[in-house]
Amino acid sequence: MINLETYGWNNRLDQQKQKSIHKALFHGRIAIVHRTCYEVVSEGGIFQCELTGSLLFGKSASELPCVGDWVIFQAFDDHKGIVVDMLSRERTLYRKKSGTVADRQAIASHVDKAFIVQSLDGNFNVRKVERFLVQIGEAGIEALLVLNKADLRFDKEPIDEAIEHLVHRMPVYFTSIHQPQTIRQIGESISRGETVIFVGSSGVGKSSLVNALCERPVLATSDISFSTGKGRHTSTRREMVLMDNMGILIDTPGVREFGLAIDDPDSLTEVKEFPDIAESCRFEDCEHINEPGCAILEAVNNRTLDRKVYESYIKLRREAWHFSASEHEKRKREKSFSKILEEVKQRKADR
Repeated sequence: MINLETYGWNNRLDQQKQKSIHKALFHGRIAIVHRTCYEVVSEGGIFQCELTGSLLFGKSASELPCVGDWVIFQAFDDHKGIVVDMLSRERTLYRKKSGTVADRQAIASHVDKAFIVQSLDGNFNVRKVERFLVQIGEAGIEALLVLNKADLRFDKEPIDEAIEHLVHRMPVYFTSIHQPQTIRQIGESISRGETVIFVGSSGVGKSSLVNALCERPVLATSDISFSTGKGRHTSTRREMVLMDNMGILIDTPGVREFGLAIDDPDSLTEVKEFPDIAESCRFEDCEHINEPGCAILEAVNNRTLDRKVYESYIKLRREAWHFSASEHEKRKREKSFSKILEEVKQRKADR
């Protein structure tokens, strides 16, 4: 018998289940998403489940179950089952689906903390950190920054300068799998029953970091590539792991591109060090681009605000605005199409 409280089950989720017409069935949490089925952790063990037709064809791709979702399922012999319902999502991390204009991809749900992993082997990029931080903040998830491979020789001063505008937003950890005390610091920040996710680019050492954190080999790792000197991409799927005496960890494949999928471009000012400065803008709805009396533009001009930080903000804001506008138009078209379908059905009924 598996105690689902160790996987994050609580009274609030139980109250949701009691409102479902399927409340008499089993419930569980999505641990792994395969192409056509889901591995669901339940009190009775791990079940291989598929979706009912109404779920499979009645939801958009971003609404289909992802790792971390809680579902209700009909169990059969041989630990197989059919997912018949999903509980409401909370704190879901999305990204823009590659190759699309306004499609979201759900990465993980019911996440409490997100560790943004960067490596100190020459691949550090503060702009990528900002990008992850924006999306994590949109989801209402607590962000933490992990600067990995700290055993390598690196110049700490420029790193500190690069993240100066972010340190008040989240804790920063310098880690190395060869320095156990640095890994323990991360473990101490994770409470029992909390769900945490590790995100970052390929080759930053996430899988090795997870194994060191769990003190056992739970994820496959690769050696450093001799041709590039970088870590090879290891994880190929999102996977949930239960950590001893800690919480629940979700590992994700490294990403080359992490497109923003946020509805409110104005929320970007919260990620940067802008809020205090923005209060001095002449107009409350100032977009900080070319408005007269903009305190942020003035701060850039007098060099109290780093121009690179500001330019990154503008780039992310344009991207977020483009997604938001495209998403709005898509929803508008879908609503119009649904209305047409209803009218067609009504005409047939009236005949």
